[in-house]
Amino acid sequence: MLPPRTEHLIDLALDEDAGLGDVTSRAIFPARHRSRAVIEAKQDLVICGLEVAARVFARVDPALKVELKARDGDRIRRGGRVLAVRGPTASLLTAERTALNFLQRLSGIASLARRHAAAVAGTGVRVGDTRKTTPGWRALEKYAVRCGGCHNHRASLGEHVLIKDNHIAAAGSLRKAVELARVAAPHSAKIEVEATTLAEVREALRAGAEVILLDNMTPAGIRAAVAVIAGAAVVEVSGGVRLETLRDFALPGVDVISIGALTHSATAVDLSLTLLAR
Repeated sequence: MLPPRTEHLIDLALDEDAGLGDVTSRAIFPARHRSRAVIEAKQDLVICGLEVAARVFARVDPALKVELKARDGDRIRRGGRVLAVRGPTASLLTAERTALNFLQRLSGIASLARRHAAAVAGTGVRVGDTRKTTPGWRALEKYAVRCGGCHNHRASLGEHVLIKDNHIAAAGSLRKAVELARVAAPHSAKIEVEATTLAEVREALRAGAEVILLDNMTPAGIRAAVAVIAGAAVVEVSGGVRLETLRDFALPGVDVISIGALTHSATAVDLSLTLLAR
């Protein structure tokens, strides 16, 4: 069973692509025409979104029968088959693009996440995502991040307190923002504060922040901040970190590095559906 939000996304995608029907497939193939097809990788990748793709086929036509050839999170080599489907040809072709769109997007995120996870292997530092996600797709995209071996930051504004520069500016001071948040936030919510300088790090510690986000600091600045924090708070690093430089930021004392590019800059992978000989 997929979550209702995902079911809704599938319905929206199918309405967008086939709301008026598939004039080409219906014109060429009568209802009795049957085909078999496979979805295969055209590059090495980490697969994600198989259950969603299977649901797309079923949503178009329950007569389409899907067999999954892999599991989400699996490494797939070029040429590997991840899904097989059989049934009415017109229905199969109607579902093709929507199923592939979900698979290619989610597998692209999972594949990118796997590369980031590999880059910090052995350091003890986690790589996490952010809320920089495709509107409406957040749950799916964060699932893809996990399939790739990385971790999730908060999924919504309601999960924990994160005091950023604009909160501080509007509240008048970092300390005031923390005090107001602590009074109103649920008792289980951690207080995280964004800091861009060592002075802000010290102020966040004095205010009792449980998590300090070091924003857009250099590796040298991060080392200095970690020394000041000295284990008194969880240390998160964000801003200016790329896959190529990730290892430079995975320093002792850093707990997590959050990277928006995991979701907002992932490139769709190459998967294709091919009809098999009858």
